[in-house]
Amino acid sequence: MLYNFYVEKSFYVYILLTEDNTLYCGYTDDIERRFKLHCEGKGAKYTRSHKPVKIVYTKEFTTKIEAQKEEYRIKHLPKKEKLKLINENN
Repeated sequence: MLYNFYVEKSFYVYILLTEDNTLYCGYTDDIERRFKLHCEGKGAKYTRSHKPVKIVYTKEFTTKIEAQKEEYRIKHLPKKEKLKLINENN
């Protein structure tokens, strides 16, 4: 008997608000785990010196490539546009 172990996986783009009121954007397949790593100083170089406070934006994707493209797009937005994106999705 053959078993199908294919599990559909989601990928997420997220934006974190930091203690010094900056925004950090990233992608992951597990938001809770990634946020915990950021809070422990293990998630990204940026969040080691800019402590995350909360997740202010998430968007789900079906492929890693889609999530990476959206992360790249968001990272290149001015802060004003990032805040607009966050406000439109809350």
